[in-house]
Amino acid sequence: MPVIPGHQVIGMVEKVGSDVRRFSGGERVGIAWLHSTCGVCEYCRQGKENLCDRPEFTGYTVNGGYAEYILGNEQFVYSIPPRFADAQAAPLLCAGIIGFRALRISAIEPGGKLGLYGFGAAAHIAIQVARHWKVAAYVCTRDERHRKLALELGATWADAATAEPPALLDSAIIFAPAGEIVPATLKALRKGGTLVLGGIQMSPIPALDYQLLYGERVVRSVANNTRQDGEDFLRVAAEIPIETHIQQFPLAEANRALNLLKNDAIRGAAVLMLNH
Repeated sequence: MPVIPGHQVIGMVEKVGSDVRRFSGGERVGIAWLHSTCGVCEYCRQGKENLCDRPEFTGYTVNGGYAEYILGNEQFVYSIPPRFADAQAAPLLCAGIIGFRALRISAIEPGGKLGLYGFGAAAHIAIQVARHWKVAAYVCTRDERHRKLALELGATWADAATAEPPALLDSAIIFAPAGEIVPATLKALRKGGTLVLGGIQMSPIPALDYQLLYGERVVRSVANNTRQDGEDFLRVAAEIPIETHIQQFPLAEANRALNLLKNDAIRGAAVLMLNH
């Protein structure tokens, strides 16, 4: 409080400021998690705006999309490919973009074996990009419904959150905020492989036996996204095309939707609809 939540937003441009050149009234656009950056810190100057020292985040530090109107900086607003309906497009703007960035920094290559740990909104989109890139996906997640969806979306194998995959992984991404599964994931990673931690928050990571890291295994986090990540992902998403699996709720049921998410009861992504 008092910030209005909502961090991945689809809507129509109602009005534009006098200096706006990229968009005009009536266009359909999206506002993502990264709302703006300072543009002058060392990270912004190096093209690493996802690490900006003074960023603003939609629905977290500035007002978000649980409202009839939202303000956006034109440089951080995205055109939405016409093939996606509003409700289908919304999960692309955070879950989709961050999953795409996680895939990029995982160093996975075509023909490789990728582990996905946790299978919610981000992972169910990322697996579609991975399959598009000819990558075999091995999914570990605690909910049977999510394992079923993973197999429907082309996973080679799916089992419980700490199950041992039937093959060594070239790369892995942990989307679940569960630090306790890091050792099991490292055990499944081949020498030279990369483990990406894909969440903003994570429970404590237990002490690691050095042999789990030895062999030049890499553990790294992913933080936010750059605008280029967003542009590149939306282009790839339209080429595939990505099919987001969603459950829609009216805004009045936002608390119910959040509680369902908390209890792993959403198959894919939850989307709030504002009826004008």
